[in-house]
Parts: sequence; C-alpha cells; structure tokens
Amino acid sequence: MKAVSLLLCISIILTGCSSTSQAQIPKEKYNVLFISIDDLNDWVGVLGGHPQSKTPHIDSLAKQGTLFTRAYCPATACLPSRAAIMTGVAPYSSGCYENKPDQQWQHILKPIAETLPGHFRQNGYYTAGSGKIFHHFQNDPDSWDDYYPTKRIQFPLIHHPEKEDLTQFKGKEGVPEYWYGEFKWGPLKMTEKNTGDNHAVQYVIDQMKNQPKDKPFFLTCGIYRPHVPWFAPKKYFDMFPLEDIQLPPRNPNDFDDIKGGKKKATGIYWRVLEKYQQHKQAVQAYLASVAYMDALIGRLMRGLERSDHADNTIVVFWSDHGWHLGEKSRYRKFTLWEESCRVPFIIKLPEKLKEKYPQGLNCGRTVGLIDIFPTLVELCGLPAPKQKFDGRSLTSLIQDPYTPWDFPAISQYSRNNYSLRTEQYRYIRYKDGAEELYDHDNDPYEWNNLADHPSYKSIKEKLANRLPRESKAYVKTPPFDWPKYQKEVLRKAKKDKVYDRVKAEWD
Repeated sequence: MKAVSLLLCISIILTGCSSTSQAQIPKEKYNVLFISIDDLNDWVGVLGGHPQSKTPHIDSLAKQGTLFTRAYCPATACLPSRAAIMTGVAPYSSGCYENKPDQQWQHILKPIAETLPGHFRQNGYYTAGSGKIFHHFQNDPDSWDDYYPTKRIQFPLIHHPEKEDLTQFKGKEGVPEYWYGEFKWGPLKMTEKNTGDNHAVQYVIDQMKNQPKDKPFFLTCGIYRPHVPWFAPKKYFDMFPLEDIQLPPRNPNDFDDIKGGKKKATGIYWRVLEKYQQHKQAVQAYLASVAYMDALIGRLMRGLERSDHADNTIVVFWSDHGWHLGEKSRYRKFTLWEESCRVPFIIKLPEKLKEKYPQGLNCGRTVGLIDIFPTLVELCGLPAPKQKFDGRSLTSLIQDPYTPWDFPAISQYSRNNYSLRTEQYRYIRYKDGAEELYDHDNDPYEWNNLADHPSYKSIKEKLANRLPRESKAYVKTPPFDWPKYQKEVLRKAKKDKVYDRVKAEWD
C-alpha cells in the first residue's frame, strides 16, 4: 500500500511538472525573421542619435514591437560581437575577442556551443538566410538549409560608383594605404532594387513567399550598409544637402581627465578628416547609407506583410555594434564609449500575442544583444542548447518594460578591456588598470570622467564588482587563408551548380 501511495505521489509530482513545462511551450511554432545591420549606431529616428537621420521604416517597426532604448553589443568589433550574439556566449567566456586572422570563431565556439540558427534547425525549423550574419567569410554551413549566395559565402555584390576616382584620400599624406578600398563614399547611379543588399533582401522575401505554413522557419537577412564604403543610390545623398549637415557635438578638452588622455585624444581617422576637411561629407554619406538601409527594411517588412506568415512571425532587428562619426574625436568603432557600444534593438511579436506581450512600448532597462538567443529559445518554446548562456531571456521586459531588472550590459574590446553600462552609469576598465566613469543622467556625451572623484568611489567599486571575475585567454586558431578559402568555395560552388553566381559576386 505504501509503495502504491509512493508511486501515486511521484505520478502526481511528475504530472504537475509536465503540465508546468507544457504551459511554457507555445501551442504553435512561431517563425523568426532575424535582421542584422552592420555598423549601425543610434542614428535612427526613434533613438534620436542624430537630428537629421531619416528612418521611417525602422521607426514604424519600433512602434509595432518593443524598442530597447538602452541596448548594448557584446563587443565593439564585428567578429567577437557576432560570434557572441549567435551563440549566447560572451567574449570573456569564449576567448574570441578580435577581428584577426588567427581568431576564426568556428574553431573557438563550435566545439562548445550551438549556433542560434543551428539550434533552430536541430529543432525542426527550416533555416535560410542571406548577407552578413556571421563575420565576413566565416559563415557556418551546418546552420543552414539554404543560403544566398551560398552556405559558404555570405556577401552579396557590393556595387561601386561608375567613377572609381571617388576615393577621398588616395595618395594623400598621412593616409594608410588600407583606406583606399575601404574608407570612401559616393552616390550610385542605380535604385536600391538593383544593389547587392537588395539582392539579399529579395532572397528572404522570396523565401517567405514560398514557405509552407506547416513548417516553421528561421530566416536571416544581413544588410551590409551602413558599413563602409558608404556607397548608396544618389537619391539618398540628395536627401541630405551638404550645406545643411549638422556635425555631432564634440568637446576639445574631453580627454584632459583621462589617464593617457593625450594618446587617446584623437584617432587617425579623425585627424585625417580634420586635415582634409571631410567631416560633413562623411556624415552625409553615413546618413545616406542609413536612409538607404531603412528603405530596404521597408521592402523586407512589406514582403512579410504580404506573405502568409505575417500573423505568426517574430521579428528581431539589431546591429552588431555602433560607430563614431566625430564624437569623442573618433571615427569607426573599437572603443568602449557609448557611440561604439549602443545599438538599435527591436523585437516585434505576432499580433496574436499582444494580450500577453503589449506592443509599441519602449523599454529603458539596460540589456545586451547577448540576451537574444535565450529570449528566442523561450519565445519559441525550444529546449536549451548545450552551452551555458551569458545572457538571459528578455520576455519579462517585453511583457512589462518597467519590471525590476538588475543586469548591467557588458561590452568588450579585446581581452580585459571592459565597459559596463547601467541605466545611469558607464564604467570602463582597461587592461592597464585605467578607469573611466560617466554619469549619463548629467553627462550624456561622456565628457566628464568621474573615476577619480571621491564622491563616486563607492559607486565605482560597486560597478567594478559587477565585471566578470575571470576572462578566458585569447584563443589562437589556424590563420584564415583567403586564397585557399576562395578556391575551395569556387570548387564547391561549381559542384553545386552556382559557380557563375558566386564568381560574379567576387568579380
């Protein structure tokens, strides 16, 4: 009798656990449209990063979903940031820190972690995508059922202006040679429908149009602009007359209160732009590239709305890191300040979930893109992957943007250089021990370093204690061999009968 009672109790307990678990799993499988933008900072209308930015389609998406107004990247370089986002494992846990040939993310992370699309694929989803999702030529064929142009190459064709003399700095004194093919800009004599980025967008639109409703999908679209070179159709340059361009605010004495400030005072990009008086031109080109990218977002969202999947698809919009355009006397990324760490981040849920998850709200809690993977796992009712996440699900914040939240966002540049952001403060600690502390309530441009101010000593110590206790050593991998890789991709492309498509992209 006792044995029967014991079995009955166990049965009741297990039944209770089972029903609790089932209650957390959605009755139906939701699709995911995963949109990645490259080098987009807070210059979007809803974030107010620049008063002249024109992003009506991103703004519209934000009004339909949850806009996280304090969202931060895991790292301020493409490779480690994207590797962290796509696995949920932060750089300090993986040892993947930099955009260097001897840091191939697959060698570092695949032995210890599943990828986001790979995990969805393993759980019955059709996965496909286009454009830059993983870093450069390091796509992961195992994560996809299909990819444009192919599973082994992400990049669509980058169109250049008809006149190749648009390189603003070629041959000029003090300009590094590697800029010639990268740091340039100019208008294209074509519409956005003919550009490489739009090829990537069109592929995803076609995928949504052709996907049956009986199998869920995970579709990614990686739009390369506003990454340099800033080439965009002419009409987007015309939207921002050069004479009207407003430059971001800058404080010439900004670095007086920073250890080693003279060294950090001006980056080489800033010095060259200042020398050749190209600030307004660069800001114009970035604004044009952002507006062009926004138009592509509009096309992509219209494609979703016209498909059979609009009422059953979660949309996630993010950028891998920010970008300086003169703030802090900097151009580019690779810093631990606000402009480099803060990114746009939106999650839009299907209309049928609006009773549980109200839409069109802004959330001002501090979150990280490292939180995307666990959030999607919970929203889609998937089992946890094999790795331990460094982030956490954001579903409670989507449900109530004001819910208590005590999780600062951590960004890195290289090993042991940390930036920690709370709703009020940014604390930076470099590997040489130098520190910076900024009070965003009173100093939104981070001009007044409070790290050595006696009144802020306890605050600084409290923030420093929130940094990771350990940082994994830099993991060296076999160096990336581009000629060998190109040869291998073309060989496989020929076998897969897509050789002409791939060759045309590279040529």
